[in-house]
Amino acid sequence: MSNKIADIDSDISSWYTEVVKKAGLADYGPVKGTMVIKPYGFQLWENIKEVFDGMIKKTGHTNAYFPLLIPKSYLSKEAEHVDGFAKECAVVTHTRLKSENNEIVVDPDSRLEEEVIIRPTSETVIWSMYKKWIQSYRDLPILINQWANVVRWEMRTRLFLRTSEFLWQEGHTAHKNKEDAQKETLDILELYRRLAEDYLAIPVFTGLKTESEKFAGADKTYCIEAMMLDKRALQAGTSHNLGQNFAKAFDVKFQNEENKEEFVWATSWGVSTRLVGAVILAHGDKKGLRLPPKIAPVQVIIVPIYRDDKQKNIVSDYIKTIINHFEDSGIRYLVDWSDSSPGYKFNEWELKGVPIRMEIGPRDVESNKAVLARRDNGEKRSIEKDELCVITKRILKEIQKDLFENAKLFRDSNTHTVGSYDEFKQIIDSGGFIRCGWDGTEETEIKIKEQTKATIRCIPFDENPKDLNCVYSDNPAKHEVIYAKAY
Repeated sequence: MSNKIADIDSDISSWYTEVVKKAGLADYGPVKGTMVIKPYGFQLWENIKEVFDGMIKKTGHTNAYFPLLIPKSYLSKEAEHVDGFAKECAVVTHTRLKSENNEIVVDPDSRLEEEVIIRPTSETVIWSMYKKWIQSYRDLPILINQWANVVRWEMRTRLFLRTSEFLWQEGHTAHKNKEDAQKETLDILELYRRLAEDYLAIPVFTGLKTESEKFAGADKTYCIEAMMLDKRALQAGTSHNLGQNFAKAFDVKFQNEENKEEFVWATSWGVSTRLVGAVILAHGDKKGLRLPPKIAPVQVIIVPIYRDDKQKNIVSDYIKTIINHFEDSGIRYLVDWSDSSPGYKFNEWELKGVPIRMEIGPRDVESNKAVLARRDNGEKRSIEKDELCVITKRILKEIQKDLFENAKLFRDSNTHTVGSYDEFKQIIDSGGFIRCGWDGTEETEIKIKEQTKATIRCIPFDENPKDLNCVYSDNPAKHEVIYAKAY
């Protein structure tokens, strides 16, 4: 397969799909809207997963698993929740197939008494279990997370960014008062910010979703919002304060310290394989991926260069002494002994976004050196063998830092303020974030969305609406918000 990819500047949509497929991250599944995550893509997801799993375990959360199938009646218990997901639900109506006239058909006699829903999210089934588990304040808090797949029957899909089935984590916690629930919601949002910025090298704005953009069934939804290379926004994670909505829907009460009965307070929160798409679209370039070292499946690709078996053996023995030090230092490496030419290997691993390429040939062995090439900026250096491990670790840190700083510079230089609605529309058309006043009305929010396709990504925590007027109505602003077109 040719590694040539579409031009990122003129056709980022095709570029994205070709990079995902040709870099070996994912492919389309047999059912429309599904994807197969290939080993390289799954390693990337596993590294992200491992980071966040460690974060939540350090803060007292534990993992569990809940059923994939949810009784339809459970969704109807929380009216706002079911309205939010009704159009995306996959419904199981029968339990078996049968052969009829040499065809496989659904057995009409196997129709379920009650249809079941393939989980679009797990609040309903989890709160049906919490009702069994919670009686007293001594049973609280419950801090549970699950790593699972969910199904949302999307009409328009794109690998990693929006698929009918995807992998994610969903946290579901129960608390004895609203203060603890609010603290949990914001604590998790901070973990998401750290995950995005410190590991994925993606700068994010943190803030509150508007009423029309919040999670179905939540009192409040908080989010992290990132800017992609096409200047569109990507919602990279959400944390929801559910108040007592699900506790009331499932009648989950507890006896407090005064022996009075109260409804439980709840949160839920999640990030998904969409983060893989975010990494691609935040850092990619004309050659393909550029992966942050902290989450890259391979941090260093070693390319041996030789002409015959004699040279190959010399280079191989030399490489063995280097990788021993890499293993001791925890550097993730791979030696590419494939039959392809060095030039082909260079292009392939650049496409795959490996942070550092190490080139070793007979001349390098003779001089006791190796050549290091950075994927992010193309810099090449010849390094003494004794210094390879130390310098490699230093360069990996530099790449991580530089990817974040470059992404932040790009975002900040494409985040604008405006003096009029006409200016707003011009900037939205060309792409970017706009910080501006909003009068707080749903009417204004709807009108702007209809006219520009831009939405309020969040009300940022550092908002300053003082002296601002609404960009649309010109009335005094209730909030300063961030507007953008989004994935």
